[in-house]
Order: sequence, then C-alpha cells, then structure tokens
Amino acid sequence: MSEDWLAGPVLEQLNSGVLVVDEQFQLVYLNTFLQRHSSVQLAEVKGKNLFKVFTDVPEAWLRRKFVSVLELQSPSFSSWEQRQYVIKLPHLRPVTSSSQYMAQNCTMLPLKDPAGRRYVCLLIEDATDAFVYQQHLQSTLQKLEYSNRIDGLTQALNRRYWEEQLKLEVQRAQRYQQPLSLLLFDLDKFKQLNDQYGHLGGDCVLIELTARVRDLLRDTDWFGRYGGEEFGIVLTNTALAGAQEVAERICQAVNSKAVTFHEQSIQTSISIGVAQLDVTGERAHEMLIGQADMALYNAKREGRNRVVVFSAGETEFLLKTI
Repeated sequence: MSEDWLAGPVLEQLNSGVLVVDEQFQLVYLNTFLQRHSSVQLAEVKGKNLFKVFTDVPEAWLRRKFVSVLELQSPSFSSWEQRQYVIKLPHLRPVTSSSQYMAQNCTMLPLKDPAGRRYVCLLIEDATDAFVYQQHLQSTLQKLEYSNRIDGLTQALNRRYWEEQLKLEVQRAQRYQQPLSLLLFDLDKFKQLNDQYGHLGGDCVLIELTARVRDLLRDTDWFGRYGGEEFGIVLTNTALAGAQEVAERICQAVNSKAVTFHEQSIQTSISIGVAQLDVTGERAHEMLIGQADMALYNAKREGRNRVVVFSAGETEFLLKTI
C-alpha cells in the first residue's frame, strides 16, 4: 500500500516550516505553517526565485548552504545560536524578547523526485523559547557579575574588585614602564556627621560624594570604595604631578557645595593622600597603598580638607610595617 496519502496532511499540520526549492532555487513548495507566518501564499510564488520572494534572507550564505547540500547530497544544519533566523518570521509567543522575529533551528535536506531531479528541503523549527530563556539567563548572569563588582550603596567598585584591578594595573605599568598613581581619600569627621544626621544622612553624603568624584574621572581610572567612608582611585598612565592636580580638583568639588539631606545642608570635606608607583615586585601594589595611606594620614594630621603627596623619606617606615 502506498503511503503517499500521509505526506500531504502531515506536512500541512506540521508545527514547523517546510520550504522546497529546485536546483535553480525556484520555489516548489511551502507548507501551511510557513505560508501563515510569512504571509506568502504558495499559489502566488510557486516557480519564482526564492531570493526574489524572501528578500531578507542571507542570500550568499544560504546559496552556499544549498549548493553544498545538492553537491554532497548530505544534510546541513544551522542553529539559532549561529544565526538567529534565516527567514524573518514574526514570533507569536507571549514572552518578552529583544527580537520580534522567530528564532530558528534550520535543517537543509537533499531530496530527489522519482525522475531523479534534485531539490533542497529547508525545515524551520521555532526555537524562540530557547532564545528568550537564553537571553534571560545571560541578563541574570550579567547582573550577578555586576553585583559582584559594585558597592551596593555608592555604585563605586567594591574593595575586592578594586584591589584586583589595582594589582593588574601595577603589573601593566611595570611591564610597559608607564606611570601609575593612586589616590586614597576619606570623608572628614564622618562619625560626627553620622551622629548629627543619622546613618541615612551619612549614606546620602557618601552617594553624593561618589557621584561628584566620578564626574571628574576618566573611563580608564578605577574608582572603588576601600572602607566605610574611605575610597581609592587608580589613575592609569598618570605621573605624580597629574595625580596631585586631579586630587586638588576632587577636594575642591566636594567642599565647594553642600549636600542637601531632608532640606538640610551638610557641608563636607575630604582629605586625600597621593602616591606614585615607584617600587617593583609582587607586593608593589601593597606598597603603593601603604604610601597613599600614609599621605592620607598626614593630610588629616595637618588639618583635613587638603591634598598631601607621599614623600620618599617615609618609605623606610613602610618597609618595616608591611
């Protein structure tokens, strides 16, 4: 018994697209799924060139695929991860997606009719769900990676990530013999501020402080929260004089304008220690932090709201304590 009667109903009810072309890429067949989603009717396009009907398909790529299938008489496959879609078809899924088009897994099969004429059958499987879930997964992973790098309150880099970047920049500066400087600063009399305005007032000041500082930095600088009210800035390819100039601008920007919290004006200032990388070795980044920290200590000791540059004469003390 012939099974020809099966082919038509199965192809028409299949929940995947089926397209057949001959060796000249003329359309021979489109099933109902493909006609419905593409709004192209077989009766109107049969015998026409595929690339004239579906003008958005990647012609050069698809030609190579079809020729390969015809010549080798071997199937070929393309997943949505390699190419999101071959024919632009709108997806009808009730899911959010960055694309309005159906993601497709496509299989290209060689066919022959009883007379020996050769054809290529393109099977299009809807993979939009997998595409959308993959997008959501990537988005979640990106958010997770971001949260692992960022301080939740101030949106500056957290200490762990900032120190990792400092270490890498120190290694890079040593390898290419480029200058590198470090600023360490903290908010003057932060405890008093917290006592007077509460922790919410203190948080508000820290958020405003980081926003003002960030506006003064380059994309290549690394700005992180080193401790409670203490922050660090890695200035890449910057010598001591340039770092001191940046520090003076930051100090002035913070002190020149009060922070408003619940209709109250909070006057703030910061003290900044500046140091330039001048040592080598695996612990060079620790030495640099120690030098900037000592300069910060001196800035506070000398009256706060100022910039102090590390002096080389203090190195011996550091070597004894680290």
